[in-house]
Amino acid sequence: MPVDGVLLTTFRFAVDFHRVTGSGPRSLGEGGFAEVSGLEAEMEVADLSEGGRNDAVTRRVGRVKYPPLVCKRGMLGPPGGEAEPELWQWFADVVSGVRPVRRYDGTVTVQDQAGEPMAVWRFSRALPLKIVGPTLNAKTGDVAVEELHLAYEGLVLDGTT
Repeated sequence: MPVDGVLLTTFRFAVDFHRVTGSGPRSLGEGGFAEVSGLEAEMEVADLSEGGRNDAVTRRVGRVKYPPLVCKRGMLGPPGGEAEPELWQWFADVVSGVRPVRRYDGTVTVQDQAGEPMAVWRFSRALPLKIVGPTLNAKTGDVAVEELHLAYEGLVLDGTT
């Protein structure tokens, strides 16, 4: 059976963050991200063992779990200036007790060759879970990459309900 459509590629995408609570930048990640992982949802299943029924277990729907969303990007800084601290500041604010906690909703958009959206995942109420600075090595000329790990409360793919 032939399949109509176009296979999506993994190298053209955009990540956007928009603040929904707290104060601070309305958006994050202006420099763009080079890699995103963790677009997953896993449903827990509750097993119910019924008395007298030894040949099977009844399975019930449980809660959904979302693994951390990991966003990696090259560190940005203006010529002669300091690296952009926005992601680190968000994490530092949460750790130091700034309230209300700043949360962001966001999107991960996969695009076609012309830059048109082909798939959009929406995550909600993200918190910084972990931030990682670049691995420094004088033997390579690699770009300095920072990672932001996010805990979030919901994930949907546009077109689903």
